[in-house]
Amino acid sequence: MEFGRWIGENWFVLLQSLAIIASLLFTGISLRRDVKGRRIANLIDLTAGHRDIWAQFDRRPALARVLNPKADLTGKAVTDSERIFVTLIILHLSSVYHALENALSVAPEGLREDVKSLFSLPIPKAVWEKIKNLQDREFVRFVDRCLSREAASKGRD
Repeated sequence: MEFGRWIGENWFVLLQSLAIIASLLFTGISLRRDVKGRRIANLIDLTAGHRDIWAQFDRRPALARVLNPKADLTGKAVTDSERIFVTLIILHLSSVYHALENALSVAPEGLREDVKSLFSLPIPKAVWEKIKNLQDREFVRFVDRCLSREAASKGRD
């Protein structure tokens, strides 16, 4: 009886409260969907940047040595084109790293392995050693951790 009387006296306040709760739930669901959509959109943008950089590699035969695991840097130093290309890769990778650290994108599988394999090559390794002091510390630690996994896996073999 008391509950029925209370509802009779406060039905409008109850209705307002339910409407506020429903709108908050709707807003929360919408925000969650929006975040997921933005993360996917950011992944698409990062992928487009990746594609643009590597399209240069396909169009410019002079860059073929960048991925050569036997590139001889004593016989022929890193060229300006190679240095610029690897720097673009590093800048892109830094953007990807920061997007992932801030949960702004979906993490691609195998990123650490990709970093490790790239910076194990002579030219990317040489460029990295020259410009890593210009990168932020967290990104440098990330790359170094990826490379130390290489050293750890070599020690186990």
